[in-house]
This record gives sequence, structure tokens and C-alpha cells, in this order.
Amino acid sequence: MPAPFRSRVRQGSVAGDPVSVARIVGRFAITGLIALALLSAVTAFASRRAGTDLAIDDAERVTEMSAAGIVAPLLDEGILTQQRDTLERLDGVVRAAVLRGSLVRVKIWSADGTILYSDEPRLIGEQFELGADRLEVFDGGDPASEVSDLSGPENRYETEARLLEVYELTETTTGEPLLFEAYFRYSGVTAVGRQLWSEFAPIAIGALVCLQLVQVPLAWSMARRLRSGQQARERLLRHALEASDTERRRIASDLHDGVVQDLTGVSYRLAAQGKATQLEPAAAAEAAAAIRASVKSLRSLLVEIYPPNLHEEGLESALGDLLGRLAVRGTATKLVVDVSNDDLEPERAAVLYRVAQEALRNVAAHAGAEQVRVTVSRIGADHAQLLVEDDGIGFSAEKASERFAAGHVGLRALTGLVAEFDGVLDVRSEPGSGTRVRVELPMRRPLARPMGRKG
Repeated sequence: MPAPFRSRVRQGSVAGDPVSVARIVGRFAITGLIALALLSAVTAFASRRAGTDLAIDDAERVTEMSAAGIVAPLLDEGILTQQRDTLERLDGVVRAAVLRGSLVRVKIWSADGTILYSDEPRLIGEQFELGADRLEVFDGGDPASEVSDLSGPENRYETEARLLEVYELTETTTGEPLLFEAYFRYSGVTAVGRQLWSEFAPIAIGALVCLQLVQVPLAWSMARRLRSGQQARERLLRHALEASDTERRRIASDLHDGVVQDLTGVSYRLAAQGKATQLEPAAAAEAAAAIRASVKSLRSLLVEIYPPNLHEEGLESALGDLLGRLAVRGTATKLVVDVSNDDLEPERAAVLYRVAQEALRNVAAHAGAEQVRVTVSRIGADHAQLLVEDDGIGFSAEKASERFAAGHVGLRALTGLVAEFDGVLDVRSEPGSGTRVRVELPMRRPLARPMGRKG
């Protein structure tokens, strides 16, 4: 491994920057505070709205009780003609028993819009156009309430900044319908909402704060676990890179001390034979034998290079990892393995893996397939079969020959490896019909036959 790359691994930059527990917990706390502020604002709005609605309901009940229980018994026929004694008697009761708290104004209307009584005497006898809300109550509707329009002529004597009007239908002692209207300070209405919020806020916000305080230690613990997990992954990655570096060095050493030396010797011998006037059969046979031995060594080395999970978890897991790379790219995959790990010798499982690896590499690079299926099944009692099938663009024999001539040996180079294990490799494909790669080989090395005696 080059020295600069190794130094980067030691610094831990391969797996990303180390996790900062304080930074994570700080972000969590800030997020929690923002959520707390939002929830507090929503809670305040909701509680004030509920308090305001409650205060309006209370104002309607006060209006109903004042109209029915206090004012109605005093509404004789004299109120219709605005007799002085009736108005004085009614005014005394209203000022003594009705105008209290936030209730600051009372008006009694006739159906034609005339104000028959008001605690503001300048309004008595004046006639105004009745609004839709007042007419609806006159028609037998439920009590109604609204914020007063202080710009209206009937409200020109009001000094409050904002008032709430409540209408209630009443009648004289002779059954003549009248409209009882009460005016409440709106500040008194909103004060109920503020009071409700002030009573509810300590509980709501306190519970949220306690929840936040409980979660901070949990967040701290989770962040520490995350950092520990990242450090463990970095250690595993570092070990894996170091192991990969060691393995590459071992392979390079094996190639240099073995196959490379043998082939170098063969090249020298062949060069010497090329200069000789007569070819020596023994020297040619020795060179051929050395080349065959080198090829066998390379094939053995190829079988040795297989993923760790092939040995530890079996062929199905290793093939699943290969298909997983295609699935990530959007290719539909299916894997069926009907041969157990105990049935296949490790080196024969490695051969099947290498063929599947090369076939799936071709699918990813050239096939443009939408679906890929890999099947490992038993044939007879002692043979295994590997099928790699895709629905890609396929290829013709001419195209395969062109690729081979260009140096893309691929599966053809594995044919000899499969043959070393007494197996066969077959590749079938046609343009537009996908590709089918089939391998059949014995699951175990055949037992040596005893030599018979001649004679």
C-alpha cells in the first residue's frame, strides 16, 4: 500500500470525521428548545382562545340571566310608550343589579329599531336600522354575540376602546317581543384567556422542560454509542485495509517467486532454442511442462482469491452479495440455492463463485438487463449446476469473438479452470434474447479407482 494512503487510514479520514458527542447533544438541545418554544406558543394561543370562548359563553349566560331574571319582570306596557315612572324604576334596577363588573352598557330595542331604554339616557327614543344579527334574534334565534362596531351611530357615546355585544330576546309582561342588549368590556373577556394561560402554562411548559431534561442524558448516551460504533467501524476498516495490503503483498510475492521466475526461465530457454540450429525435443517438452505448471499455479491462485464470507457463510451468502450490487442499480434479482454448504467442497464452491462473479460483472457492464436470476441446484447424486440468466441485449458469436480478440477473455479464461475440476462451462446468447451461463461440475473430488491386475 502506498505510504500516503496508509497515513490517511491511520488518521481515520477513511470513515469520515469522528463523531462529536457535544456537537450532537448540542444540536439535539437546540432542536428541543425550538420545539419547546413552538409548543409553548401553540399552547398559549390555544389556551387564550379557549379562555376567550369561555368568557364569551359566560357573558351570554350573564345576559340571559339579567334579561330573564332581573329586567323582564319590570317591562310593563309603560316601556313601549316610554313612561317616565317605568323608565326610572327600570333604570334604578339596572344600575343597581345589572351594571357590574365588565358589563358597562344596557339597551332595550323594539322590533322597529327604537331604543326603548338605555343607561345612556341620550339614546332613549332614537331609532336605528337593525343589523342582521339583531333581526335574527328577533326572529327567534339563539343569543348572539359580536365585537361592537363603535363607529355606528348607536355607539357614538361609548368611551371604551373595544366592547363585546350580546343580544338576548325578551318580552314585556303582555308578551311584546323586545331585544335586550348588553355591552361587556372586551379587556375583561381577554383577561379570562390570560388567566387560563397563566394557570395552565406552568404545568404545560414544566412538563415539556422535564421531558427535555430527561431526553438530554439519553441523547448523550446515544451519541456516545454512535461514536463508539464509528470508531469500531474505523478500526475494522483499518484492519481490513491492512489485511488486504498483506494479502496483495503475499500474492505479489507468490507470483514473483513462483510463476514469474518459472516463466522467465522458460523465456530464456526458448530464446536459446531460437538461436540454435536444431530444436531439441527434450528442451521444448521441458518448456511446455513449465508453462503448464505455471498455468496450473495461476489457476490455483485464482481459486484462492475469494471473499471471506464464501468460506464462513457459504456460497448462498456470497452470491447474494454479488446480486446485491446489481439490485442497488435497479436490476431485479432472484437467487435460488438448493445445494447445502456441506455438499460442496470449498474449492469447487470457489469455482462456482468465480464464474458467477464474472457473469454478473458482464451483466452489469454490457447486458442492460432488467432481471437476473442465479440458480445453484443439484444434478443427480454428486453434481452441482450453476445457472446465471439475464434478459439483457445478448450478443452474437461474432461479437464474442471480437471481444476476445480485443483482450476481453472473461468467462473463456474460466473455462480451463472449470475443466480442472472435471466440469463444463457453457455460454449461450443471441442478440435481444439475453444470456445464459451454465456450469456443471462434481460437488466433490472423485475417489481414485483401484488399479486392476492385468492378466
